[in-house]
Amino acid sequence: MQATIDISWIDLSLFMLLTLIPLTIGRHFQLAITKEVVIAVVRMTLQLLLVGLYLQFLFNLNNSWLNLIWLSAMIMIGASAVLSGAKLPPKTLFAPMMVSLCVALLPILAILLLWLLKPTPLYSAQYLIPLAGMLLGNSLNGNIVALQRLFTSLEDNRSEYEAALALGARPKQASQPFVQSAMKQSFAPILASMTTTGLVTLPGMMTGQILGGSDPMVAIKYQLIILLAIFVVLSVCVTITLQLSVRTALNPSGKLLIHRNN
Repeated sequence: MQATIDISWIDLSLFMLLTLIPLTIGRHFQLAITKEVVIAVVRMTLQLLLVGLYLQFLFNLNNSWLNLIWLSAMIMIGASAVLSGAKLPPKTLFAPMMVSLCVALLPILAILLLWLLKPTPLYSAQYLIPLAGMLLGNSLNGNIVALQRLFTSLEDNRSEYEAALALGARPKQASQPFVQSAMKQSFAPILASMTTTGLVTLPGMMTGQILGGSDPMVAIKYQLIILLAIFVVLSVCVTITLQLSVRTALNPSGKLLIHRNN
């Protein structure tokens, strides 16, 4: 099996010139995205370079407390990113979002590290940080979709919600159809991905490991573990997020206290 092939900085710089293709397309069709694309590429490059330097330092130091601080920062930034993406006020929903991310992520992360992978040491940054990043990243997208769907549906279908309240339903019961719809929509992408993985798509983690010289069957085992872990974390996190959001957003009489920012 061939070892990982390094890429020179010159070759990488030349490859990035391919960005001119989408820029040309945008200019031809007058999409007005030139500034947005340039900012996105520059930010992505700088952020990845800084993260790469920091992760090198983190992996070499491999300090348990520093790893936990980094993990905590990832969760807090993730909670903020979800609420920002869903255009919801962080002041009232930040704590519920933090709780749902921690309850969903930490037990699965512990199972992966303590029972399945057993790295040495157990808090090894090489495993802890990438695993947490993959699980969090996919969970954030699902939560954004779920919260957007929930609050948009409650606002757009206010008459149906108020009719259920008028018929004697409690706020939790009246909001249940909207919660169910939000859950289904947030689960749809990961279910579609799981259904087509291997036949239509080859996930990034598996491809990266194979390109890095790993045995394909070992890469497949890791990919199965990660996809299942992502689905479990996502389902638990979305469920808790929606339940806590409903409790926070609705008062005892059923009035919606939180609205999305336009």
